[in-house]
Amino acid sequence: MNRTFLLKPFVFTFLLMAISLFTQAQILKPAVWSYAVSDKQVKVGEEVELIFNVRIDKNWYLYSTDFDPDLGPMVTEFKFTKHPSYELVGKVKPVNPKKKYDELWDGEYTYFVGTAQFRQKIKVLQPNLLVKGTYEYQVCTDVDGKCIPFDDSFTFDNSQIQVAAAAPVATPAQPEQKPEAAPQKTQEPSGAQTPGIGTESVPADEAAAVADNDLATTEAATQDTTTLAASSGNGAGAASEAPVLPVTGTDNSSESLFGFFLVAFIFGLGALLTPCVFPMIPMTVSFFTGGSANRAQGIFKAFLYGISIIAIYTLVGTVVAKLFGADGANFISTHWLPNLIFFSVFIIFAMSFFGLFEITLPSSFLTKVDAQADRGGFLGLFFMAFTLVLVSFSCTGPIVGSILVASAGGETLRPVVGMFGFSLAFALPFTVFAIFPSWLSTLPKSGGWLNSVKVVLGFIELALALKFLSVADQVYHWGILDRDVYLALWIVIFTLMGFYLLGKLKFSHDSDLPYLSVSRLFLAIATFAFVVYLIPGLFGAPLKALAGYLPPQSTHDFDLNAIVRQNGGGAGTPVTDQLCEQPKYADFLELPHGLQGYFDLEQAKRCAAEQGKPIFIDFTGHGCVNCREMEARVWSDPQVLQRLQENFVVVALYVDDKTELAQSEWYTSSYDGKEKTTLGKKYADYQITKFNVNAQPYYVLMDENENVLVNPIAYDLHVANFVNFLDAGVAAYKAREAVTATR
Repeated sequence: MNRTFLLKPFVFTFLLMAISLFTQAQILKPAVWSYAVSDKQVKVGEEVELIFNVRIDKNWYLYSTDFDPDLGPMVTEFKFTKHPSYELVGKVKPVNPKKKYDELWDGEYTYFVGTAQFRQKIKVLQPNLLVKGTYEYQVCTDVDGKCIPFDDSFTFDNSQIQVAAAAPVATPAQPEQKPEAAPQKTQEPSGAQTPGIGTESVPADEAAAVADNDLATTEAATQDTTTLAASSGNGAGAASEAPVLPVTGTDNSSESLFGFFLVAFIFGLGALLTPCVFPMIPMTVSFFTGGSANRAQGIFKAFLYGISIIAIYTLVGTVVAKLFGADGANFISTHWLPNLIFFSVFIIFAMSFFGLFEITLPSSFLTKVDAQADRGGFLGLFFMAFTLVLVSFSCTGPIVGSILVASAGGETLRPVVGMFGFSLAFALPFTVFAIFPSWLSTLPKSGGWLNSVKVVLGFIELALALKFLSVADQVYHWGILDRDVYLALWIVIFTLMGFYLLGKLKFSHDSDLPYLSVSRLFLAIATFAFVVYLIPGLFGAPLKALAGYLPPQSTHDFDLNAIVRQNGGGAGTPVTDQLCEQPKYADFLELPHGLQGYFDLEQAKRCAAEQGKPIFIDFTGHGCVNCREMEARVWSDPQVLQRLQENFVVVALYVDDKTELAQSEWYTSSYDGKEKTTLGKKYADYQITKFNVNAQPYYVLMDENENVLVNPIAYDLHVANFVNFLDAGVAAYKAREAVTATR
């Protein structure tokens, strides 16, 4: 008994430690900041760069500073406290962030993976330098859908930068002469001499390893460049001495690139079925098999021929990548001019495929290239491939152009990957049939079906052209291509395509269709099925499978679902019966899908006590893309929406909202000792102190006394799991109420 009694405190202590370790693991800190300067020693009147380095955990990304703050994601923001010892020169500059067009936000944002770097140039005005400020940022991951906002402070003073008195002016005749050392040491990010800002990009999976290199190695590699001085960051884990981290500049979204590669590969297979290319397959293969000394030599030549085709198209993609690059992507993706140009180009491509005209290259140019192909040898094979590329341009040009246009608004690698995928499919049959020439007899004969392929591609080009017009329309709020107009045009386009496949429409270059083949019938069935899927969208159906290609639901003029909700129809409690009091902040905050609720926890608790309902807390953020995805794909489900309407008092707590609280509501957090002055910081602190979690989305079910009913959940796109979560919360609430009533 005595031994058991003595062991109990130790067991209890061990359990507490285990629980503490487990719960502390829920507080995530995926980004570690450190600070440096471009020069340790400056003079009054000179300029120096303050360098903010960030080391980002694997599978996480950090939003940058240089995109539209109204887009949705939380922009990284720096605030500098004014002081007479310095003045800001320009704005904070992010160094080589990635750029991505997000279909959910319907816009482009910039971000970092692996490492990040921001630079702010200042002019030193006094010897006793003191630069203080704060920064706010957000990190997200697509692995489990978490997004976390953070804020922290920084300080630069004479411990990092030694300031000497200004150098005296040599003579009155030369008042404008100033030392040139400082400007040379504070080059813009485009320069290749600043440590960590090279012209060559660093792959994301190598960034962490490079960033961990010893400081001496970094200094040795950059001995002719600027001297660095690092200061300790106030954030967790900031190092006391930190080299300037290398900046990633390549595309790390492997899944996105692979998907684009597959699309381009399919486009390449489609190009083979055009009238300009398909007849050339047996002609070209017969040259390799019949014009070679032996079969092995023919196969070898066929391989070189295929590699030449791939090299030519990939070179085109590389040129496009160099011309546009990451900087051009922002302009191309969002500005009205390139989007209208691409819209016009796609319309022209469609008209060409419909047979109105052919896009051809000058005959004199083709003749010169063809002459080079007769030279023989490896160079001759290359020019034979080049001739094929040029001769087939009237059919492949629109397809290649479509791939390049689609890739120009993305990452730098996309044009190269797209052209490689296209050319790989395009070159494949020439090599395969050269190796197995007997397979040529299995190819269908050329005929009118080849022109049918072109016409079908024309319909697809016509539909895709609307996407570019829609982007410009949404960015500049023209209102000419709202969601219902867009859908109506798609329905008409694909209906006409279905009739064409059935032989009910005929273009000038089409052959007579004596009968309908099985393949055309199945394609027509698939096309009309797609049209039937689109039709409910005219009345407000979300059409989730096409969310990235359609204008936002908010642009729909006749949204039947919204009308029903606004008039209290359908499942759920009428709007007028849901709220106990007018919600605070409702003039600028709202819940999705017509839900009625609160944005202040105290109001929700009072209403829950009055109505006898549990509280559904949605920890969310304006810049949380995964929160929007949950709302679009899970909350919109009728089962979920009905339960939220009928069974809960819903409260959305925005952890990144910048609304200033009344001064009487300011308080100092017990978690980090910082004063909380905004609505977002208040509820971010509440989420951490109450639930030991700092990521969003995060969903909690509790009663009016803040007793948690069931285990909270986070990002989960399975509707059934969310329904079970809500039902379990209601059951736990009723059980708790029953126990309370019997007391």
